Amino acid sequence: MNPSLPILIVDDDHSVLASLRLMLKQAGWATDTADTPVRALACMTEKPYALVVQDMNFSRSTSGDEGLDLLARIRGLAPETPIILLTAWGSIDLAVEGMKRGASDFATKPWDNADLLRRIQTALAVKAQESQVDGLSREQLDEQFDFSAVIGRHPALLELLNTVARIAPTDAPVLILGESGTGKELIADALHANSDRREGPLVKTNLGGIPASLFESEMFGHVKGAFTDARRDRVGRFALADGGTLFMDEVGDIDRSCQVKLLRVLQDRVFEPVGSSQSRSADVRIISATNRDLEAMAANDDFREDLLYRLNLITLRLPPLRERRSDIRLIALHHLSHAAQMYGRSALSISEEGLKWLEQQEWPGNVRELRQAIERAVLMSGKTTLNAADFSGRTAASPPSSSASLSNLTLEEMEQMMIRRSLELTDGNVSRAAESLGLSRPALYRRMEKYGIQ
Repeated sequence: MNPSLPILIVDDDHSVLASLRLMLKQAGWATDTADTPVRALACMTEKPYALVVQDMNFSRSTSGDEGLDLLARIRGLAPETPIILLTAWGSIDLAVEGMKRGASDFATKPWDNADLLRRIQTALAVKAQESQVDGLSREQLDEQFDFSAVIGRHPALLELLNTVARIAPTDAPVLILGESGTGKELIADALHANSDRREGPLVKTNLGGIPASLFESEMFGHVKGAFTDARRDRVGRFALADGGTLFMDEVGDIDRSCQVKLLRVLQDRVFEPVGSSQSRSADVRIISATNRDLEAMAANDDFREDLLYRLNLITLRLPPLRERRSDIRLIALHHLSHAAQMYGRSALSISEEGLKWLEQQEWPGNVRELRQAIERAVLMSGKTTLNAADFSGRTAASPPSSSASLSNLTLEEMEQMMIRRSLELTDGNVSRAAESLGLSRPALYRRMEKYGIQ
């Protein structure tokens, strides 16, 4: 939706002003222009603007000091107005500094019209959504949005879901931060499911599992004959996600040499498959996630700061499970129901003692660890009602004669027991058994072969 307020364009190059004004007029926006910081500030005091597109240099000096000063002054006059900076590719560090000081986004000169329009629309959409959803209860959220896979009612989680509800309809790039096992992928799923791209593909890739030598092939694709093993064309993740969402997990593990390649694509939305001389574009929303401190990595030069600011227009921080203990009971019962369905068990329950024990644990592996603890207890105990002893690995005062004390088993014996029990409860379904054990099918097959399990 086009704003009723005009957009202010600030640049000392009159050809740039004319080009941007024409582009925005064709897109349906009214504009004003200013060729000096003084004129820009005068415009800002005369009337409000929906957004400002601002150059970073207004004289022969390319230090950007004038641009940063103007940015600060505009922020002082209209702190809620989004600002998009224009800078040359070689001055991206300057744009990053502007982002630190409150700019919404940046684009490089020469700009791509479609890309710049997308950035303007995203900045305006984020601003518009900020007042649309605020402080909804869990019931209200569930009435309006699809958050069915995210379990919990803790205030910290509800605050996060309210933010997800606001930004999901936009194309804003989102960076999801959180410890391993907190459910970052579920939040990515929710962002896509509640976006305008929900009918498009959601492509997921774990960047931590891609060697640097295969990065371009995996992400951008390759053509037949591009290298020794390239026996056929391969479509990369960006092309697969065209029209939808690309979720890049473990983005903090990407090799330093690959970061600039990713940055270029995020900046220009254009890529070349390995071995091809033809550029291709993809209309993709980027969601990324990591359990690492990217700001600390950027400070140590282990992660490109400009890439960080391309990824985190919106940052979501998932609280660890120990910070929302009131949700442990709900999550445990949810996964118990899932395990009962998976293994064909009925009337499974957890005693009050067992639930309290679960609530007292630290869960360094978070929701993933809790889920695996529930499934292990279902597999190992064979009981209808689970108690604390079934989760803690301790044996009850009078354990069943068929159950050996876990403390007397070696790791290999424990692994064999769990595999056999899982296969028994899934009627030999290797896929379901692997899922319950937190393994891939090939990994489970390797362990079955190792232990001679048919």
